[in-house]
Amino acid sequence: MPLIVLWDIDHTLIDNSGVSKEIYAAAFTALAGRAPVRPARTEGRTDRLIIAGMFHDHGLEPPAWEDALAALEAAGAGREADLNRRGRVLPGVRQALEAVAEEDGMVSSVLTGNIAANARVKLGAFGLDALLDLGVGAYGADSADRAALVDVARSRVRAVYDLPDDTAVVLVGDTPRDVDAALTSGAHIVAVASGVNSEDELRQAGAHLVLPDLSDVDALMAHLRELARP
Repeated sequence: MPLIVLWDIDHTLIDNSGVSKEIYAAAFTALAGRAPVRPARTEGRTDRLIIAGMFHDHGLEPPAWEDALAALEAAGAGREADLNRRGRVLPGVRQALEAVAEEDGMVSSVLTGNIAANARVKLGAFGLDALLDLGVGAYGADSADRAALVDVARSRVRAVYDLPDDTAVVLVGDTPRDVDAALTSGAHIVAVASGVNSEDELRQAGAHLVLPDLSDVDALMAHLRELARP
């Protein structure tokens, strides 16, 4: 049976070492005409919610999404060198992505709060983009609601790969919002404690499987193969 595997990016696949916060600050500055005095609140939120939240935190009316999208794209463009110099791929990630990409019947893409352009920048900085089908992923511009992104990706994958309607979906993420998105949408969740949330917090949120990070590729693949069984 096929399996759709959707990966979060920040703190699941990579550590961006503050570059994300700088992108949000630059976008806010371009939109508001002044620098922010409070940093963006991220923690698994989508870009739509992050930008709106920044404006609310500063007592301002959020801009039209089309304007925010353009500002985010401009702020993220060309940041590959900064990411590569300051950031890193998290333990086991490259090997895990390679293993899933090589597995018959598994379709590997992303489910991320980042807009598509900035997701490509972050993954491309480390050469991870070649291991994923980014054309069928779901991104922060698709919905403010992370759970709604699951159906976006599900529909895109099914359309391109001609998969059955009951094809299982598994999210791999690092926050309780990832867990909630999976449980709300009927997907499976593998949670990794490579972000700010502990293994206990992710278990309490309801994750089906919790790993300290993605170093144990054999354990991850055994779990994914079990999910793909008819």
